[in-house]
Amino acid sequence: MLEGIVNVLKPPGLTSSDVVTDLRRIFDTKRVGHAGTLDPGAAGVLTVCVGRATRLFDYLVDKKKEYIAEIAFGMATDTQDSYGKVIAESDRAVSKDDVCRALEGFHGDVRQSVPIYSALNQNGVKLYKLARSGEKIEPKVRDITVYETEYLANTGENRHLVRIVCSKGTYIRTVCHDIGEAVGGCAYMSFLLRTASGDFRIENAHSVAELRLLKEQDRLNEAVVSMDAALCNMPELRLNGLSERQRTRLLNGADINCGMDAPCGKMRIYIDGVFEGLGTADGGKLKMCLMLGE
Repeated sequence: MLEGIVNVLKPPGLTSSDVVTDLRRIFDTKRVGHAGTLDPGAAGVLTVCVGRATRLFDYLVDKKKEYIAEIAFGMATDTQDSYGKVIAESDRAVSKDDVCRALEGFHGDVRQSVPIYSALNQNGVKLYKLARSGEKIEPKVRDITVYETEYLANTGENRHLVRIVCSKGTYIRTVCHDIGEAVGGCAYMSFLLRTASGDFRIENAHSVAELRLLKEQDRLNEAVVSMDAALCNMPELRLNGLSERQRTRLLNGADINCGMDAPCGKMRIYIDGVFEGLGTADGGKLKMCLMLGE
C-alpha cells in the first residue's frame, strides 16, 4: 500500500473532509487524514496523510502557512467571510496606503479572538453549531504569530489583495475583519487561497482529478511524498551495525547509548539505511518517540 503525504489542491466548495473521503477511495484505505483544515470556501494547499503518515499530524500541522487573501472593505459579516450575514457597513474609502499601514500592526505575536463560526469545540460542540442555534458562546482567544505581510494589488473598488505568512491556527478571515477595524471601517474576507503549508507549495499540488488519472495510469506513487522526505528539515541520525539487543531495545521504546557526540534533540532515525521514525537524544542516550517502521 502507498503511504506518505499528498499535496492536494483543494477547490472552493469542498470541505477538507470531502477531500479526505475522495482520497480514501483513490488510495483504497480508510487510514487517511488532513493536516490543517481549510474552510469550504477557501482553496489551495491541503496536506493529506495516507497510511502510517497519519502519525505525523502534529509535525506537519505545526508549520508556517502562506495565504493570499482579498479584503473587501465597507461591510462586515457574522462569519467574517462572504458567506455570512451583513452585520455592519461603512462608507470609508480604503487606499493602498491605509492597508499597508494596517498590515504593519499585525506583525509578530498577536492575540486573536476566535470567530464564533469556527470548528473549535465548546463543551464538545463545535462553535459554528452553537452560533447557528443561537446559544451563548464563551469568548476564546489564541496566540498566533504573523511572520510576513505583503500588499499585492488593488482588485476593485475598496478591495485589496494581501499575502500573509503565519503560524498554525491563524484565522485569516479574522485578520481581514480586524484590518477593517484598524483602518476605521469594517471588512470581510472575500477570497482565500493557501499557497503553502510548510514545505508543500501550491505549484506542486495535485487536484483530486489529477490523482484519479495518476491512479488509472498506475503512477499514483508520483504524487506521494515519503514520510522521511516530508520531515527533511529535521536532523537525521544514521545507525549502522547495532547489535540485535540494541536494535530490539530501541524499537521497543527503551533507550540505548548513542555516544556523547551525537546531536541532542529530535531527529529522524535510520537503522542500516531504513527510516524507522523519530527519536530524541540527550546526554548520549537515544530513545524513539515515534515509530514509523514496518
